[in-house]
Amino acid sequence: MPPRAAQVRGRDSAPQVIVVAYAPREHTRARIRASLVRIHRRGLLARTEKAFTNAFRTHFVNTALVELAADGDGHGPAELAREYPSVPFIALTPFRPVDAPAIARCAELDFADVLADGTDDGLLTHALLAHGFSSRFAAALHAPPTLLALSSPLQLAAWRTAVAHAGRPVATAEIARTLGVTREHLSRSFSAGGAPTLKRVVDLVRLLAAGELAKNPGYDLTAVARLVGFTSSAKLSATVKRLVRAQASALSALRATDLIERFLRG
Repeated sequence: MPPRAAQVRGRDSAPQVIVVAYAPREHTRARIRASLVRIHRRGLLARTEKAFTNAFRTHFVNTALVELAADGDGHGPAELAREYPSVPFIALTPFRPVDAPAIARCAELDFADVLADGTDDGLLTHALLAHGFSSRFAAALHAPPTLLALSSPLQLAAWRTAVAHAGRPVATAEIARTLGVTREHLSRSFSAGGAPTLKRVVDLVRLLAAGELAKNPGYDLTAVARLVGFTSSAKLSATVKRLVRAQASALSALRATDLIERFLRG
């Protein structure tokens, strides 16, 4: 069954991470759909600029694809990269000489990649896997900060399982099932050697994701809270105060290293 639009949510209140594409042409949508099926990703394939724009208000956009044409079609959707800098944008264009200004604009907007329509079809699947908020987030945090004192194989596996959720809620019981151990054993072993409890670390990972999302001009605090699974911005604010002794409004200015340092002091 091909990926569909719809407000897709998991068991918790956080929307699932999806790929959103602005693709007016049916043959482009068919190629994108096939790539999404191959990598088991959900997607929203927008035929109009309005639908593409609205997707950022209703979904956690992992990667954005934009079909560009020399006649100006797709240029509006491409400009959304300024509003959502943490979302990797990928352009699909015929790569003709007449498309050079559009490609140059993609470079100015820090697009993650520009693919030649047709010629680079085989690279589309790889691009969707390599780029994406969740992939970049997991890669950046693959090794936990040294000061967290996470060094055992079980601690590292639990950390990476939490990081793989890209800030969406994940219960300690779910992490334990993934690792094939009991929740009690995982919780007890994780905090050994002076490490924080697993629950606090999971909350930290969630806060690190919220901090990255808060740096997008297109997201207000309410949107950030919803994307990482809080039922309200007030719940996010309470978590920020509890973990890092800061106001949620400061998230956009705090770096990941700042949040980690404040977490350790708290």
